[in-house]
Amino acid sequence: MQNIPNEQEQRGDTSRYETCLLAADDDGIATAARLLAQGHCVAFPTETVYGLGADATDGRAVAGVYAAKGRPAFNPLIAHVANMAMAESLVRMTPQARRLAQAFWPGPLTLVLPRHGEVSDLVTAGLDTLAVRVPAHPVAHALLTAIGRPVAAPSANPSGRISPTTAAHVMDGLSGRIAAVLDGGACAVGLESTILGFDDDIPILLRPGGLAVERIEALLDRPVTLHEGSDITAPGQLTSHYAPRGALRLNVVEPDADEVLLRFGDGPSEWSLSASGDPVEAAANLFALLRKADATAQRIAVMPIPTQGLGAAINDRLIRAAAPNP
Repeated sequence: MQNIPNEQEQRGDTSRYETCLLAADDDGIATAARLLAQGHCVAFPTETVYGLGADATDGRAVAGVYAAKGRPAFNPLIAHVANMAMAESLVRMTPQARRLAQAFWPGPLTLVLPRHGEVSDLVTAGLDTLAVRVPAHPVAHALLTAIGRPVAAPSANPSGRISPTTAAHVMDGLSGRIAAVLDGGACAVGLESTILGFDDDIPILLRPGGLAVERIEALLDRPVTLHEGSDITAPGQLTSHYAPRGALRLNVVEPDADEVLLRFGDGPSEWSLSASGDPVEAAANLFALLRKADATAQRIAVMPIPTQGLGAAINDRLIRAAAPNP
């Protein structure tokens, strides 16, 4: 195990760490919880992507997340909690939100609700709402239970770049800038959580993600309204996001000679998101294949992907990844 920082060492300084890789066993989880409690930033696995965590009640620790990622301070974070009781200590649950939480937590659903608990204003970017979720990954659950506090965590990558689905992806982007990475293996879902807010009793989709909106609509027995406008009300709403370093072209059937083509439903290939055309499989493979393609070629093309189910979230990520970086 590499030089674990102690409580006195460079708390909040993102430039002087020798980032340690922790095994996802009892000792590793206890070490990660101790580091978080001391105000350090620790990356950890969820079922969606790896998150870069900090104690959500500690403003200086949360500032370290923004600094390590180079994330704009107007972009709010998600508070990850171990259970419903902790969520209810932070936000006011509406009847519809409670139904969704009871059905889909733990899982890839984030709810944006009026805040009333103690979290740093940096977590909410000054908004009067807080994004909160209970992740399903057993390592994340064990870590959150061990620290006993909400953990603010965006994806564990430099801001705007491809999200990480393995510990190696995190080390590639943030090594030397955070205290530790808790290695829980590859993420099963592979896309960030679906984010849902409410306008009175109207459910608003703020970001498509790892829970298909059709399942939300079926539970609530009503349509979900799409978020409109340019105001940032939840994570993942920046126009340019999840981007590779090279150029990305979408809905391509015939790639140019210098392009790597990410395939969908087009037979076996090392560049296939899903040879069988399964959007769940494609979601799990998306960020890893984008990273691989970005390391191989300067230009990437992606075949058309249907928008049903998780296809909506895949297309959302691809559109943002292909957008010009302002």
